[in-house]
Amino acid sequence: MAGTFTTRAINIATGSTETLHDLTNACSAFLREAAHGRNGLLNVFTAHATSGLAIIETGAGSDDDLLAALRDILPADDRWRDRHSGPGRGGAHMLPALVPPHATLPVVDGELELGTSQSVVLVNTDRDSPERQVRLSFLS
Repeated sequence: MAGTFTTRAINIATGSTETLHDLTNACSAFLREAAHGRNGLLNVFTAHATSGLAIIETGAGSDDDLLAALRDILPADDRWRDRHSGPGRGGAHMLPALVPPHATLPVVDGELELGTSQSVVLVNTDRDSPERQVRLSFLS
């Protein structure tokens, strides 16, 4: 089973605003090094209580629509019970229940198998956490 599992962590600067950060190129670059033309699965994981991963079209407005929908569903106000991070941040701690912190994607012949216009994105609504780490793991 040697060489069937490869993993790497990448650091993402998300800044101090709500953002979707496109990870598709980073995933493809990782697979060029790890998959070597093999079939398997790419798992993408972020170990943060206030971020998630989504497969979504970017650049045509869907990314802004997702952030707007999350603002509507999880407003940054004091209604939330989870206040250990300060006022207005409890909603961000609900994000992983709606946008999970993981995604598992097929890899065919060493290439990420996404549909037309699909991208892998890190969703971060926590303005107080400007750095995130994402773990990419390939299992052939």
